[in-house]
Amino acid sequence: MSAGMRGFVVALVLGCIAFGAGAALAQTRPKVTSLGPDYPKSAIFIGNSFFYYNNGLPGHVSLLQKAGDPEHKQDYRNTMVTIGGSGFDWHDVEGYFRADAIGKYSFDDNNVVVFNKPGKMFDAAVMMDCSQCPIHPTLRPVFTEYTKKDADIVRKHGARPIFFMSWAYSDKPEMTAQLAEAYTVAGNDNDALVIPAGLAFARAHDKQPELVLHAPDKRHPSLAGTYLASCVVFAALTGKSPVGNSYHAGLDAPTAAFLQQAAWDTVQDYYGK
Repeated sequence: MSAGMRGFVVALVLGCIAFGAGAALAQTRPKVTSLGPDYPKSAIFIGNSFFYYNNGLPGHVSLLQKAGDPEHKQDYRNTMVTIGGSGFDWHDVEGYFRADAIGKYSFDDNNVVVFNKPGKMFDAAVMMDCSQCPIHPTLRPVFTEYTKKDADIVRKHGARPIFFMSWAYSDKPEMTAQLAEAYTVAGNDNDALVIPAGLAFARAHDKQPELVLHAPDKRHPSLAGTYLASCVVFAALTGKSPVGNSYHAGLDAPTAAFLQQAAWDTVQDYYGK
């Protein structure tokens, strides 16, 4: 076994130990821990069915943003481009930034069309690979190649690249530490913020295992899972706590409050705040 492979195995083992102790963390620490006060108001979410389940994670993020900042609620806009089962290499990220196309217009609360400002269509691109790709022996090199390629494309168009750390399957908790490590390394290599959704799933499960965060297929999110991930995205993008946010996605108040707190605690721990 090569020295590099031994190091990778050690990192995974240590990460799994941390997960088992109820404190799932990436072995590598993230270099980018904030987007600063000028956080993105518009974002394109590029991914797969993990994003589009439960009426779309970006829509829930928008509602959290608007509830958290009602005086400027019209300033927030999130768009979703997803392909079921897709990895990074399935998406034409360059094409998503073509002028006067995706994000050209939206609708306000009264269903009136609003044409968005011409020029830069998005402040940020939140991107996720397929659920196994970052840690799959065959597809891991593709993950490494396309995190750089897509980050460079996003920056070329004046937006910030952001990676979304997905969660473990409910019957494969060891994926948590593996995905956390892969996404954190990719974020560091590309000077990109990483959203630690997968770590929030592990935290919430550890604290309240009876709460179902996955769909029956053990992979996709339940509504509670989508809401938890949305709270993590909100906290990571804005630097603000989702705790006390009035938007609950139809969940009962105690469940929403628990998920808000789990999201905020995860973000604080991951970014070392």
